[in-house]
Amino acid sequence: MKALAIAATGMSAQQTNVEVIANNIANINTTGFKRARAEFSDLLYQAERAQGVPNVDGGLPIPDGALVGLGVRTVGVRNLHMQGPLAQTGNPLDMAINGRGWFQITGPTGETLYTRAGSFSKGPNGELVTNDGYVVQPAITFPNDVTEIVINETGNVYAKTPGQPDPQLLGQLGLANFANDGGLEPIGNNLYRETAASGQPVTGVAGDAGFGKIHQGYLEGSNVDPVKEITELISAQRAYEMNSKVIQAADEMAATVAKGIR
Repeated sequence: MKALAIAATGMSAQQTNVEVIANNIANINTTGFKRARAEFSDLLYQAERAQGVPNVDGGLPIPDGALVGLGVRTVGVRNLHMQGPLAQTGNPLDMAINGRGWFQITGPTGETLYTRAGSFSKGPNGELVTNDGYVVQPAITFPNDVTEIVINETGNVYAKTPGQPDPQLLGQLGLANFANDGGLEPIGNNLYRETAASGQPVTGVAGDAGFGKIHQGYLEGSNVDPVKEITELISAQRAYEMNSKVIQAADEMAATVAKGIR
């Protein structure tokens, strides 16, 4: 019976849906995390009776016909790059982007990666690095005797040292934008990689048109809404149960036929 195979595709799709929701909930407190959504489409249709053709010569075309769908399939898992809430930390090396833009990071292989998680630190030589030790681009190096760090909304980094009455400008952090943020490939550790689907990065200065502002002493939280995720989890669970009921009903119908043949 085709109902068994159709319901099986429904159960598989809802399993994927639950896995995506579980990952969202697991990262509810991950800095800069962007929630994902599973997307589905119907499979091919099998024509039991063609529509739009006459049933007999001289008759009118059949208005509806009989097309039976063969189930559902997963077409993608979309990352939803909406702004997360900003939380004040007081750490001078914590930075949050309010608006569009990505921090640029030099990965372990030398490629440029992108992140919204601005929980940065100082490396062994005073470099500005991520929690995993990857250098932030463009490279900023702090003096060993720095007493105060100030980063303004446009990404200018200033450091105050003993004997210097005025802060010293160390450099400026740039941001990158993409035509399609959803096309970026998540690779873990709050990092994303450019792909053909995302388009080429467009770099600029924070605060310029199309770029967000940088806020020192803040971090961008996860954009996961707990209430929404629990609601979608319940919905996915119910859909999975309904598909299992279809399999159970189809199995009972097949058993009835088998008993009749005996």
